[in-house]
Amino acid sequence: MAAGRRYNVAKKRINLALQGGGAHGAFTWGVLDRLLQEDDIEICGISGTSAGALNGAALKAGMITGGKEGARENLAWLWEQVSGVSDLSMTQWMAPFGVGALSQMMEYSLPHMMTSAVSSMTSPYAYGPLYRNPLTDIVAKFDYDKVCNSVAPHLFICATRVRNGKIKVFAGDEIGPDALMASACLPTVFKAIEIDDPSTGRREAFWDGGYTGNPALFPFFNDDLPDDIVIVNINPLERDGIPTTPQQIQNRINEISFNSSLLRELRAIEFVQRLLDDGTIPKGAMKRVNIHMIADDALMGQLSVATKMTPNPAVIASLKEAGYNAADTFLADHAKDIGKRSSVDLPEMFS
Repeated sequence: MAAGRRYNVAKKRINLALQGGGAHGAFTWGVLDRLLQEDDIEICGISGTSAGALNGAALKAGMITGGKEGARENLAWLWEQVSGVSDLSMTQWMAPFGVGALSQMMEYSLPHMMTSAVSSMTSPYAYGPLYRNPLTDIVAKFDYDKVCNSVAPHLFICATRVRNGKIKVFAGDEIGPDALMASACLPTVFKAIEIDDPSTGRREAFWDGGYTGNPALFPFFNDDLPDDIVIVNINPLERDGIPTTPQQIQNRINEISFNSSLLRELRAIEFVQRLLDDGTIPKGAMKRVNIHMIADDALMGQLSVATKMTPNPAVIASLKEAGYNAADTFLADHAKDIGKRSSVDLPEMFS
């Protein structure tokens, strides 16, 4: 891993937008681990979906307990739970295979192909008493007195209402084990999570938040939160090759679907910024936000849905290191932009 750097600049206040992507959320773990080593960065708000929701909850609970070091320790604990390995460094003997090769081996392994075939033909409701959501034991171990605490960073968890297809953002006391599982509820794999929703006055069923907000950016538009949003993107925005196998096609469909809500919000932000720039909207009438992104599309392009659904310890360790290095590069290149300007060229993104 690259050595941590320190920057002699004023405190940089940011919001974190953490995408979902199953076990690929280990990349986000690495990003957060690097950002938490910066004394000059203050994390004020977190919006997370699926794995991003788990990362956000772990970060907040750990930070309230023990500051930034407590957050780093709690994130490491989370991914030990996900991987089932107490020391991820012990998996590095597999590193010579390369994460891309490991992903391909997993994608075409008999167990994964059998699981994929069953999930495409069978509803999770068909398992009866044999059904169990594997996240149940993990989310039950979070300290929700700290996760739901009103002290910053403010946490927002995204899920999708099954009934009307609208986004639900859980915050404050609304966040609990069910909200975290709802945010990560892929409907072909897990039963919908049912929660009493005060905003609709009825018991609602929820699916993965990635369909409507991966993650939602609009909670950051509140005046008490900073202008800078750092998006940790783990679903590739671009893939050069054309998907040809059933697995590749379905994987790319999911990536496009789970990026679409984020791209819509970014397009709206770019539109508002143009209106502010040309004076159509008076300055101060709407919030101007600065957008930053930490990603590694080249790495994620090597991975398949198999590495999202199966938390292989060696892949998790490699993703964590890649996220750490991506965040280190971002800080070297764009730390100076935080609080001043976007480091993402939004018009270029949509051209």
